[in-house]
Amino acid sequence: MSRADTEQLIADYYQAFNAGDMDTFLDLLTDDVQHDINQGGREIGREAFAAFMARMNRNYRERLVDIQIMASPDGARAAAEFVVLGEYQVTDEGLPEARGQQYRLPAGAFFELRDNKVARISNYYNLNDWVAQVSA
Repeated sequence: MSRADTEQLIADYYQAFNAGDMDTFLDLLTDDVQHDINQGGREIGREAFAAFMARMNRNYRERLVDIQIMASPDGARAAAEFVVLGEYQVTDEGLPEARGQQYRLPAGAFFELRDNKVARISNYYNLNDWVAQVSA
């Protein structure tokens, strides 16, 4: 993939996320996608990623803004920086009680690409900042 193709794929990935189009979002992943969860473990496979997203979409309403995408010259890797605008809707296990709290959270992600799809995504954000925002 070229750098431009990679940047477009990541832009499409976030556009599908923001549109709530989970079919398109998941179709941009390899079958064996590796998902590194912020301050958590690694899940492997599109099915595991779909289950993760179902939980996220149930518990949180999020939209990403100020998205900046960077790709390596060979297009094999990419990174994105963005701001998450969210609402905590349903209490997630082990986290503070949800009461519709809104939050604004800087975040980032790293990607590996293979066969014109996302083969790995690693998401990062400051969990302590998020907890402080929803606990206030």
